[in-house]
Amino acid sequence: LGESLEDCVRREVREEAGIEVGGVRYAGSQHWPYPNQLMVAFKAQWTSGELKLQAEELSDARWFDPAELPSIPPPGSMAYRLIHGLI
Repeated sequence: LGESLEDCVRREVREEAGIEVGGVRYAGSQHWPYPNQLMVAFKAQWTSGELKLQAEELSDARWFDPAELPSIPPPGSMAYRLIHGLI
């Protein structure tokens, strides 16, 4: 048996960001800007741990107060829709 997408999210977040997440649920998908690729979005809840990045995979990760967000992706992008609770 293989790994579900939800299990993959939990594992990848643990390995790459050092935190545990639960309540993982599918939020949507869209094409990726590279040929023949698909971007899949999930929502999850932080359950434990402190950010500790796997340097080969992530160069930065931070928590933000919703009122103090940095520049975010443009409307229409999946990231924008996730950040604004539209999906």
